[in-house]
Amino acid sequence: MRENRKNLTGRVVSDKMQKTVVVLVEAHRRHPLYRRIVRYTQRYKAHDEQNTCSLGDVVRIEEARPMSKEKRWVVAEILEKRQVAEVQPSQIAAPTV
Repeated sequence: MRENRKNLTGRVVSDKMQKTVVVLVEAHRRHPLYRRIVRYTQRYKAHDEQNTCSLGDVVRIEEARPMSKEKRWVVAEILEKRQVAEVQPSQIAAPTV
């Protein structure tokens, strides 16, 4: 979209809202006192205009104008679609004992 906007990469953890997805972004940083690598996670609400993102997709989100109380990011692109097997529950055989 525009230059000088922050970009983050994360995984979609919720797509239950209309035109909004929740993206989980992980970062690894060194702990200031103990000097160990610690994993930090943060969740962002991002605008998804066409509702194309689904649960488990890896997306790149970009900083945008405030669209609601908590939504300040927009989905720029889908980097990786989630791989799902198309199997119906009736096709799964029950285990025989």
